[in-house]
Amino acid sequence: MRKRLEEWMPWIGLGSVTALGLGVTLALADAAGWLPGRQYGRGVTANVQQSAFSEADPDSLVLALALQPREQREESLAVIAAQPPSAEQLRARYLLASDLVAQGRDEQAVPILEALSEEYPELEAYARIKLGKAQKGIGELAIAQETWETVLQEHGDQPAAAEALFQLGQQQPEYWDQLLQRFPDHPRSVEVAAKKLSEETPSSNKKDWLLVITRHGIYRSDSLAFVDRLVDNYGEQLTAEEWQDVGFAYWERLSYKAAGKAYSQAPASPQTLYRAARGSQLGQQRAAAIAYYNALNAQFPEAPETGLGLMRLSALVDEETALPLLDQVIQRFPDRAGEALVEKAKIMETLNSPDTAVQIRKTILAQYSQSEEAAELRSQYARNAGQAGNWSGALQWADQLLEENADSELAPEIGFWSAKWALRAGQTKEASQRFEQVIRTYPESYFAWRSAASLGWDVGDFRTVRSLQPDITLPTRRQPLPVGSTTLQELYLLGQDQDAWSLWQVEFDNRQDPSVEEQFTDGVLRVGVGDNLDGIFMVSSLSWRDEPQEKATHQTLQEHPAYWQTLYPFPYANLIADWSAKRDLNPLLVTALIRQESRFQPQIRSVVGAAGLMQVMPDTAEWIQAQTDIAAYNLDDPNSNIELGTWYLDYTHEEYGNHSLYAVASYNAGPGNVADWIARRNYTDEDDFADKIPFPETKDYIRSVFGGYWNYLRLYNPDIARRIEILQRSGDSLK
Repeated sequence: MRKRLEEWMPWIGLGSVTALGLGVTLALADAAGWLPGRQYGRGVTANVQQSAFSEADPDSLVLALALQPREQREESLAVIAAQPPSAEQLRARYLLASDLVAQGRDEQAVPILEALSEEYPELEAYARIKLGKAQKGIGELAIAQETWETVLQEHGDQPAAAEALFQLGQQQPEYWDQLLQRFPDHPRSVEVAAKKLSEETPSSNKKDWLLVITRHGIYRSDSLAFVDRLVDNYGEQLTAEEWQDVGFAYWERLSYKAAGKAYSQAPASPQTLYRAARGSQLGQQRAAAIAYYNALNAQFPEAPETGLGLMRLSALVDEETALPLLDQVIQRFPDRAGEALVEKAKIMETLNSPDTAVQIRKTILAQYSQSEEAAELRSQYARNAGQAGNWSGALQWADQLLEENADSELAPEIGFWSAKWALRAGQTKEASQRFEQVIRTYPESYFAWRSAASLGWDVGDFRTVRSLQPDITLPTRRQPLPVGSTTLQELYLLGQDQDAWSLWQVEFDNRQDPSVEEQFTDGVLRVGVGDNLDGIFMVSSLSWRDEPQEKATHQTLQEHPAYWQTLYPFPYANLIADWSAKRDLNPLLVTALIRQESRFQPQIRSVVGAAGLMQVMPDTAEWIQAQTDIAAYNLDDPNSNIELGTWYLDYTHEEYGNHSLYAVASYNAGPGNVADWIARRNYTDEDDFADKIPFPETKDYIRSVFGGYWNYLRLYNPDIARRIEILQRSGDSLK
């Protein structure tokens, strides 16, 4: 795919209750982790589907206990911790002691940690740091400081020492200076830099502190305020390399105009020149954008960014100037030739040369048959034939797309419609085979769910999905990440997500140009600490990689259990389950809706003011309160927000006779719009209705919510996972 980061508009907040939002203000907030063992419905015993990746210590009971809530695992950990010394015993003791410290039971944790810090090489430094915290917790501050000093003496070169420096610095500020110098990329350094900058005391180090946050603290919700401060106060002092850091910070936080200005002062490279141009273009600075695109073309004529830059440039100039630019793309960048030909055909139509435009489109199909643009043409031709009742013609175009453009985003959609067209042509058996092929080849797609429902699978349809209570089993253990030190892997496997993420901030030194494996690991660890918005994005955007080796690596990573579990996590599982039960709602449907609305970020806001997990508008919340006995509410509180959001989702279902297509569309676009669409009666069935929704945001919203529901079902319901696996393995029809 050719999407780029600057083209991404957040999917969340697009459909606040009774209002269409157009974006979000990013906000970090705490989020509950997965709750392994929690089951919806009747409960099951099978695990989620297996992958090609081998597990770490598949017989380890501790790694299974690591994903359980603290209160449920204490007794089991204590039993294992009392056994003779072994790797399993060390893990149990570390996890048990960590839980005790987290619960404020420091006195019980101290003796465990005192012995553990001498015996557990992988986490020895971390055990000593926790020992110091436990000692401080029982009032032995001097002993705690000695423990942290020991960490510096014996593990001073390890990132874990950053925590010891931070703790010591609370009493002796010089340790914080050491922390900033030795580990500037550690989250504790970012925290200290922000604290120092909040003080009004004069200092010659403020530029350095601002650079620490600019380079390493982009995850902070207030990071741009520090970047702005750096530019405003020290812009004339910044080196070209520092301007690149500034540009990256702005770019990552979607502040493209500022990013373009910063990148224009960075060392020239294909990436920096492209971003200088694109940032200027998005900032409505046309002349600057044209200049930077031309500079990119002149200095780096063979770079992939140049092909994209020429496409962008062609949109900024008049038609006569654009045509030779598009010809350059066709000649020099074959992977973008189809895209350039489409734009050329549009220009020829505006220049009153429709015959030439027709010939250009034929060229796309003949010479660039496997391009996305060829897929788009075949999709449109198939749809035109289907709308005209020409079933054989529609199927022929569909089959061409499915053969030539199997990797296209349009393939699952056209595969599904080809099954519908076969049904309308009276070809029942062929239709079933086509539905099965969609599930087999595109199991993660919204259209796989529509196909499964059409085949009669027990997955719910628009009329029945509301009240289903699917059986769900969550992951029981983790598997190693593709990159990261031995210590990081151990922390991750033990569910020590905050420590693993903090360590990753030091190990991840390739942020501006990460490998596929690094970006994947970064996304997984972000979700682990509740940064679901950015974590899900980091993993999902791997599909945008274009290079063959990167695409191959991405395909391999999709077999890692953490890939799909990161894209479809289960924060707030208990709250969702409880409120769904009270409203007689399918908890997976509610989970999918929350994922789409907020990415599980509880304090997020849309530009129109929709708030929280389910993006409830304040006036809607007031209206709900007037209809109910809800005495008070707080839209930032997860429990309160889900209470209001599920009430409204129940209300929209009641308004449409429990028809979930209309109810979910109404949640996004408002009941008035949906009622108007229904009244038009210009659709033949529910799928046709969903396809003809006139609001693009709502059309995408429907696919995202129900597609999310299907993904939660296929990933965590053993029966559905098994059926898909059998279908993929055998290719035989399931009766």
